[in-house]
Amino acid sequence: MKPIIRNLVSVIRRFKLAAALNILGLSVAFAAFIVIMMQVDYDLSFGKCHKDYDRIFRVEYTQNLNTWLLLTRPLAERFFESSPHVEIGALAHFHVFESLFHVENNIDIFYTENSMTVTPEFFDVFTFDFVEGARDVRIAPQSVFIPLSLARKLFGNEPAVGKHIVHSSRGNQAITAVYRDFPENTIVKNCIYFAMHEFDDKQNCNQYNYFTYIRVNDASNAPYLFENFKRTFDGKAAWGDNFEWDDESGTTLRLTAIADIPYVTDITFGDTSPKASKSTILILFIIAILIVAIAGINFTNFSTALTPMRIKNINTQRVMGAQQNTIRLSIIFEAIFFSLTSFLMAFLLVLFFKTTPLSGLVSADLSLSANTAVIGGTALVAILAGLLAGLYPAFFMTSFAPALVLKGSFGLSPKGIRMRNTLTGIQYVASFSLIIGAMFMYLQNSFMQNSDLGYDRDGLITVDIQRIREHREAFTNKLMEHPGIDAVTYGRFLLANADDSYMGWTFNHEDGNILYNVLPVTHTFLQTLSVAISEGRDFRREDEGLQYGALIFNETARKKFNLELGATMGGLEVIGFMSDLNFASFRTEVAPMAFAVGQGSMGHPMSCAYIKVMPGANKRAAMSHVQSTLAEFGANYSFFEVRFFDEVLQRLYEKETALGTLISLFSMLVIFISIVGVFGLVLFESECRRKEIGVRKVFGASTIGIITMFNKTYFSILVICFVIAAPLAWYAVNRWLENFAYKTPMYWWVFLLAFAVVALITVCTVTFQNWKVANDDPVKSIKSE
Repeated sequence: MKPIIRNLVSVIRRFKLAAALNILGLSVAFAAFIVIMMQVDYDLSFGKCHKDYDRIFRVEYTQNLNTWLLLTRPLAERFFESSPHVEIGALAHFHVFESLFHVENNIDIFYTENSMTVTPEFFDVFTFDFVEGARDVRIAPQSVFIPLSLARKLFGNEPAVGKHIVHSSRGNQAITAVYRDFPENTIVKNCIYFAMHEFDDKQNCNQYNYFTYIRVNDASNAPYLFENFKRTFDGKAAWGDNFEWDDESGTTLRLTAIADIPYVTDITFGDTSPKASKSTILILFIIAILIVAIAGINFTNFSTALTPMRIKNINTQRVMGAQQNTIRLSIIFEAIFFSLTSFLMAFLLVLFFKTTPLSGLVSADLSLSANTAVIGGTALVAILAGLLAGLYPAFFMTSFAPALVLKGSFGLSPKGIRMRNTLTGIQYVASFSLIIGAMFMYLQNSFMQNSDLGYDRDGLITVDIQRIREHREAFTNKLMEHPGIDAVTYGRFLLANADDSYMGWTFNHEDGNILYNVLPVTHTFLQTLSVAISEGRDFRREDEGLQYGALIFNETARKKFNLELGATMGGLEVIGFMSDLNFASFRTEVAPMAFAVGQGSMGHPMSCAYIKVMPGANKRAAMSHVQSTLAEFGANYSFFEVRFFDEVLQRLYEKETALGTLISLFSMLVIFISIVGVFGLVLFESECRRKEIGVRKVFGASTIGIITMFNKTYFSILVICFVIAAPLAWYAVNRWLENFAYKTPMYWWVFLLAFAVVALITVCTVTFQNWKVANDDPVKSIKSE
């Protein structure tokens, strides 16, 4: 062991720069690997924080080949009762409300927090860790459950149970339980939970307002629940004689395991769950492996590049009696030592990354304590990487006859050249693939944020007005005093909201039930947003006074349901049709939807103001006027969400944008490591071919000619690698784009640009390294013996 340690110390002293570069390159690679694997593990662990998560399912409704996440309460409760295999079922109202409240006896500070209304069984289906309150406590009217983070915010370290909050619309509420916050990779939200009234929509078969969850006694029984339900539930009694379960047309119920919820992409309406993509997870995993593999290749190339400077010393030891296996073990131990040292340094880099804004690009918990499996796995990868990176140099450096080496006449074997070119080729394939992928992700994000949405978003300001909606008219008048504001209108929902969450109505029409998205608005909404009416008329002021109201459908609904002007749907008249607009994200196709005006729809309070700034007006001045107006109407309120609509779109696609940025960063990292590896290989070849270069110079070869000779070799490798990488990248990008209903074209010039970028960097690297060798005195290069 002593000779091995002595050799390690000698190498570090003699090749300080090479050792530092090896450790730096590997530590950055391991840090990137750890961060990526934390995200991969986070995505794959969705919902697994709940006990027996594999027995929890979400119930979905499919009709006319469209899948709707929301069910009516009568349908859901009949399903709960249909089989003894359903241990328990729970409902949650689809809308996450922003609640305004203050702590009892403290009216000076108001708080806004998200809240949901659920049935008591919700806390039995999912696993809540109650830190205050009895485990068997039941949520009831006039009581709330709150997360631990909110309890600390409101009361510090004092107990929260027993205290009261005063809600703006629900009045005094007693806090009866405090639960530990959930991680974000679960369907359960960290919010205030209210009890659903026992009779809310109890007999209403037309209000699709409820998320439905069940826990079964055994996951293997789940596929048979719907077949049993069809035999026991009479749909005709609820929806009329035209209704029938039909597997071919898609009138069915579907069960989705909670661990699979992030990968469901065909929900037409109401899916507020966090989303992930199996193809994206696979891409991230491949990138993680590539980064470590390329760093290992780079490590090997660097070690090999030192061969001309180390080989005489190594073979002198052989002549002096050192065992060949001992020397090889020394070189392998050296590689493993550098690899493990880099692994330890990677911890510091991950901790530093956690403190930077870049940490926002990943949704996983980056603390080391929460990712022990990832850390342990990376340690094994580090040992394996060191072992593999040390094997080739160990056997290569001891493969020459000592006499030839000591005379200085060893050379490059064809087998060794092929091996190093292959390793370099792997780096190039990875670089090409990642650059192409990153560029298409950028193009897709740009496409989603800049495509025509079917309405005018330029100069549009949105404001959440839930806290001042009773002053809506006065608020409008005050806003219109600013000369730069053109119009103010209101809607129940924010278009393009991050949850793609709206409202669904059903109506018995012709051959059966139709289900569509409804967005209640005021009569000026379409005019303010410049939505084109394709047939019929726009809303009028008098429509708001109609007992039921009026509807304007999009063309998708018109064609799908064979709708006509003048038709009446639940008392609301169809007065017009409009061109399709992207009211949700580009992840899903445009679904049947309608804007609604009238007393029937206005019963749903307007929650969002849309403020249109005149073309050419000072947008920032208009924004300041909006904010000052809000201050007048909400002096006691600490927060208003006021945004330009472009910011809404950025938030809508923030996960895709973060992923694109993350992959771009890792692509640059891979390119950097690859180029360093090429640098090491060029260094190796230029040193080993120094005498050849000298001879060429003596016989009249120019510096440019020698540099061109080296560049031709690497250009040939580039072309071969590009031919391999291009179809791989095309396949990966195409699979990723399948997550979107509307996507950017696969432009040919992206592939060409990726090739040009890598080729330019390579040519500059090869030229830089060979310039000095090509300009050396040829006499000194030839005189090596």
